[in-house]
Amino acid sequence: MQLRIFTEPQMGATYDDLLAVARRTEETGFDAFFRSDHYLTMGGDGLPGPTDAWITLAGLARETSRVRLGTLMTAGTFRLPGPLAISVAQVDRMSGGRVELGIGLGWFEQEHSAYGIPFPPLGERFDRYEEQLAVITGLWNTPLGESFDFDGRHYQLAGSPALPKPVQDGGIPVLIGGRGKQRTPRLAARYAAEFNVPFMAAEENARLFAGVREACEETGRDPSSLVYSSALVVCVGKDEAELARRAAAIGRDVDELRRHGVAGTPAEAVDVLGRYAEAGAQRVYLQVLDLADLDHLDLVAGEVAPQLR
Repeated sequence: MQLRIFTEPQMGATYDDLLAVARRTEETGFDAFFRSDHYLTMGGDGLPGPTDAWITLAGLARETSRVRLGTLMTAGTFRLPGPLAISVAQVDRMSGGRVELGIGLGWFEQEHSAYGIPFPPLGERFDRYEEQLAVITGLWNTPLGESFDFDGRHYQLAGSPALPKPVQDGGIPVLIGGRGKQRTPRLAARYAAEFNVPFMAAEENARLFAGVREACEETGRDPSSLVYSSALVVCVGKDEAELARRAAAIGRDVDELRRHGVAGTPAEAVDVLGRYAEAGAQRVYLQVLDLADLDHLDLVAGEVAPQLR
């Protein structure tokens, strides 16, 4: 099982905070550094304010050398698909081919109101999301020297040179996630390199993974060609006192974290991750909420990750 570090900068983080975590992520052997794409905190004052996901990742692309970089998930409501395809492809080039694009519908209505971003009804957001996936992947996959056209209900492109191209062989991996039972699995089967389940029990992960595998079979795609992953909050301590301190620092209850996250001693964390591996998760994104506690990453890297290889 691969372990990736996942941060929520809208809760309060500077670029330098994120750079410190990304560098420690790389130094300690984790597979990737991912971040959310939000403009409004979900609790607390959020100081000093939000950082833009793709501007941040562009900076990190030049200041790291090994870890994969990406979003869980870029909000489809924030950016037009054509310019987003340009930005992500450019960051891919800046990183030497280490970028992945997680993209979703956009769900947090208050942040749209706070920053003047349109927030259509759910059905329209989903329709736009499906077209966005077609546009972004279509632009990247258009052969060099050819143009790309798209005539959708919400987006129309005519004579696009479809530049710049990603540098990765096979293109930039697209991550699709969520809990939907119909449209989401079909979109994952058509467009995704990876399907992610956020913050749910292992049993629910297994059910949702099975739905995507079924959708792949219906469309003639090999289900094993996708990576299946989970996202979970992490809070590990070498003893109960350290665990309690870390839980308090993120405003969470230890018992609640043990029920719903990767929490407890290193041995407990290994057991929890083992249950997700049995459910079919090949990767887990560990949501790190206290970005100042770099020793936390050291502990997980040193005493949890080696038991999962």
